Amino acid sequence: MFDELQELYQQVILDHSRSPRNYFKLDAANRIAEGHNPLCGDRVTVYLRLEDGVIRDVSFQGEGCAISKASASIMTEMLKGKTREEAQKIFNQFHDMVTTGTPNIDELGKLGVFAGVNKFPARVKCAILPWHAINATLEGQENVVSTE
Repeated sequence: MFDELQELYQQVILDHSRSPRNYFKLDAANRIAEGHNPLCGDRVTVYLRLEDGVIRDVSFQGEGCAISKASASIMTEMLKGKTREEAQKIFNQFHDMVTTGTPNIDELGKLGVFAGVNKFPARVKCAILPWHAINATLEGQENVVSTE
């Protein structure tokens, strides 16, 4: 059963890496932040349209490994329509999951595919990079955030 679940998780990550959702420059963005992981070279730019504390639209562009790209792709799907507070809660839960390996599937849904990342500490930074960038946009920062 565990092997079948791992295979499914790998397929979801590969699918989002090969065909990322919301992978474009959002011209209507009113907040933009960049993320960089100097260790492996991942780079991501997150575009956000925040109105009245709600994420109306979000997209990303960038270069990186399958984990980084898939994380950004699923993140954009999950955060559309969420409030700033809801997005922060999801970030905290995701961060806890990728650092401890304890999935909270009820809360995180598809993001649970990243639960095994904690076994590879260098990959935790890949998975969390787009999330640090989205946090920067929600806080109104437009600087480059780094995982180092």
